[in-house]
Amino acid sequence: MRKVAERLISLGAAESMAIWCMMETPRGILNSAAIAGASSRLGCLVMGTSDLAKDLHAKHTPDRLPFMTSMGLCILAARANGLGILDGVYLDLEDSEGFAQQCRQGAALGFDGKTLIHPKTVSVANMIFGPSEQDVEAAHRVIAVFSAAQERGQGVVLLDGKLIENLHVENAQRIVALAKIIDQMKTATP
Repeated sequence: MRKVAERLISLGAAESMAIWCMMETPRGILNSAAIAGASSRLGCLVMGTSDLAKDLHAKHTPDRLPFMTSMGLCILAARANGLGILDGVYLDLEDSEGFAQQCRQGAALGFDGKTLIHPKTVSVANMIFGPSEQDVEAAHRVIAVFSAAQERGQGVVLLDGKLIENLHVENAQRIVALAKIIDQMKTATP
């Protein structure tokens, strides 16, 4: 990782050029924290579940239980270092419900998105990993109610009976920012 980053610098690559690391071997998974913190050029970890299955002698199962430890370690490493993390590919292009279920599981685990092997899966992945209109509306409400509470000198507030504090606002801001990026991409794409 460091050698790749040094090579980019020596070649004059723009500072914004990020490195993405495939996490696909047991050694890589066990060193995920060191890899994730190795360079400011690193932008994303990508789960390589096919190669990982081979090396672990594991099977691809609907619940992905054989990969939970590996995925969890990589998610922790990515989040501890402010990186993005993408879930691995789904291999059965004829099983659209299985693909959607794996996307829902990946989103629930904390992945930012999913690597894809066919264009027909893009819309489902975008729908599941992207914020819905309701998510964005709820995020705006969280930001607004918390801002009003802070103006009154309060550090916490209730919204629809639920406690809202700074950590909820940070997540709401992330959702709003993601929605803006998606909107910009939609308007930039012909």
